[in-house]
Amino acid sequence: MLHYASLTLPILAGLLAIATAGAQTGDLPPDVRCTIIPLQVASPAEDTAGGMIAADIDDDGAMELLVTAPGYLGAYRVSGERLWSESIDIRVGGQSESHGLPGHHGPGVQAGDVDADGHTEVVFLTQDDTLHFLDGATGKGKATVKIPHPEGADRWEHGVIANFRGKADTDILLQATNRKGYRMGRYVAAFAVPELLAGRVRPLWQRDDFLACAHNGARVADLDGDGRDEVIGGTILGPEGDLRVRFPVRGHLDSVFIYDVRPELPGLEVVTLEEGGKDQERNRVFVAGGDGLIYQTHFQNWEPQNAAVGRFSAQADAMFVWCRSRFNEHQKPFVFDAHGKLVAHYEMDDVAPDGWTASGVEVINCIDWTGQKAQLAAAKERHTSGDLCVFNPLSGEFLLRIAEKADRFYVADVTGDWREELIAWNEQEIHIYENTAPNPRPDEPRLWTLPHYRRSKMTWNYYSP
Repeated sequence: MLHYASLTLPILAGLLAIATAGAQTGDLPPDVRCTIIPLQVASPAEDTAGGMIAADIDDDGAMELLVTAPGYLGAYRVSGERLWSESIDIRVGGQSESHGLPGHHGPGVQAGDVDADGHTEVVFLTQDDTLHFLDGATGKGKATVKIPHPEGADRWEHGVIANFRGKADTDILLQATNRKGYRMGRYVAAFAVPELLAGRVRPLWQRDDFLACAHNGARVADLDGDGRDEVIGGTILGPEGDLRVRFPVRGHLDSVFIYDVRPELPGLEVVTLEEGGKDQERNRVFVAGGDGLIYQTHFQNWEPQNAAVGRFSAQADAMFVWCRSRFNEHQKPFVFDAHGKLVAHYEMDDVAPDGWTASGVEVINCIDWTGQKAQLAAAKERHTSGDLCVFNPLSGEFLLRIAEKADRFYVADVTGDWREELIAWNEQEIHIYENTAPNPRPDEPRLWTLPHYRRSKMTWNYYSP
């Protein structure tokens, strides 16, 4: 049963034609092009360790893909050429609450000019607490630094390039989970990369009380626009490690997202999703700014579990929070506006195309696919090496379905016209699906110019794309 408020998204005839053509022929729709990248490593569906990120690692203005798996790191052009690869014990992991960070599909790798030499470095941790710095263009090692992990942890597990001192991306955040029990990333420490490279292994600050998401590594973003990053999870820390916000969590947090949810308010907002709790204080959606909670909401106290946050209506600049719901089958998504008011809820079975799994969708991303002002959502079939889709979050209508056997799924602007592509990892290949229809707004700046977009595309995992 579809319950849908007055906000609507006009359905583009072109998108309908694409979906129909794909269903009729079984081939790619006419306005979708696929580029295939052969890999030197496989991505078995039963092993969720490793992922991918997009970054300009050779400083030529074009995006490349960094691909990780247990024992493997590779760099590929989006045209299909392999730049370099390494067999190395890179820190990637599956289920974070039992095996530690970075969690399901977490890439475990970062890219940025961390030593301020004008060239991009690739940065990652290995299982022995060693931070590695490679030349992005060649993959050759530039430096390694061993950093002792906190007492109570097994190792440093998650690294995030950051700007804490106001000196560009020359800092790094490290995070670790507790060794015993249900593992969450309570240990965080910030380091200045120039200090590390000079042999001075001492943190700018460190804490052992960070309230992390249960399944995700910490994220960083400049929430207040002061040129320095905050550290974000269930706790928001300032760039000097000071406590700014702690979400009133009664269970644990599944997911975290950073967007300009309330454009009329200064800065960016953090959206987090709660699992568990008691009575009316359970399974809530929280929205906070850098200085405190803005609101909390829920729908029938159903667990939201996963979300897509975006500008899903063509009628206004308003933002929405789409929540998938917990149900393992027959999902029942619900949607809030930027003020926490319910605007839609429906059953996925009523809107999914014939043959789509009853388990619904997973790895749900907001996507700029059409180039229109209204954004859409993209996902893969849940709990299977499955198809890809683009759908309207407000109504649930599937606008595009691509036959796939995707084990990993990533959304990013990699071809250069600012719109985003669907990127599937299918066993030993990556498939990049591009919308080749005319871009209605070709002069929009690339999304990579938004610092929080760059940050999110390097620190994603299954629960927080």
